[in-house]
Amino acid sequence: MKRILLSCILILATYALKAQDACLNDVVNTLKDRISLAGYAQVGYTYDDAGEKASNTFDIKRVILMVNGKITDKWSCSFMYSFANTGKILEVYTEYKFLPQLTARFGQFKTMYTIENPMSSCFVELINCYSQSVNYLAGINGSDPLYGSSSGRDMGLLIYGDLFGKLVNYNLAVMNGQGINLKDKNNQKDIVGGLMVHPLEWLSVGGSFIKGKGCAVSASTINPDIAVGESYTRNRWSVGATIQTKPVSLRTEYLGGKDGRVKSDGYYATASVHVSPKLDLIASYDYLNKDKAVADKQSNYVAGVQYWFYPKCRVQAQYTYCDPHKGESSNLLQAQLQVRF
Repeated sequence: MKRILLSCILILATYALKAQDACLNDVVNTLKDRISLAGYAQVGYTYDDAGEKASNTFDIKRVILMVNGKITDKWSCSFMYSFANTGKILEVYTEYKFLPQLTARFGQFKTMYTIENPMSSCFVELINCYSQSVNYLAGINGSDPLYGSSSGRDMGLLIYGDLFGKLVNYNLAVMNGQGINLKDKNNQKDIVGGLMVHPLEWLSVGGSFIKGKGCAVSASTINPDIAVGESYTRNRWSVGATIQTKPVSLRTEYLGGKDGRVKSDGYYATASVHVSPKLDLIASYDYLNKDKAVADKQSNYVAGVQYWFYPKCRVQAQYTYCDPHKGESSNLLQAQLQVRF
């Protein structure tokens, strides 16, 4: 009798273990099908002789982790975290695809202003990542103290999609206008919109805008009449184009902004000459005028090279000649290694 009971227990335990293994396999397979992980790191070297004393340093540019989850065929969610310097959440949002022409996104994500800002830094050609005008007017790097450093991101609701067989793509959003990881500090919301037309396979042209009121997070010498915590008119617009061919890629935009009574504008053109499938020559002209009334402007001239030694992994070297309208010019030498999975 004991032998029979022991045999029954062993058989039941075996079936239970098999069932648990099957359940565990189902969970693992489900997670593998529905959750994807990606990330990249950018480390480098910088020499800069701007100011009274030159500096040179090895530095960590960016360390990013991205998690994407597929809830249903139409419903998904995304999360992005930065480990560089002080860690912070960059993006967290969910989106639902109602139609091929209409997807809604809610949460924190890139502001769809300019061609450059929505681009990932792991594909932008410049080691400094974005042009002066995009950094300033999209609030990416804190060069505009009123806007602060928001990484070009904000919280809000976005709708976007493709029309007419992907001839046109559009986006329209209502956003706080305060930047990442912050509640809105006034009762005003920013309206952000963009339209891009693809008349030819290799050509895209379009524009974007921001219309709203900002709340100053810090004082600015460019706009001293606006106090910290004060709401002010903050409008932006841009027009630009991209060209994508086998020998050359070109991206160019003209941008304009108005903060209170101060008007600013900028322009950039960045080209990549594809010498081989893995080797690119980079050239860029980058202009920003923070206050058109007093000509507070600077032009940057960039030349460099990048080599893609593995898919999405590259090594870069660039020289930038910085030519301000006021003050002395300076030189910037940079090298960067990017690895991505």
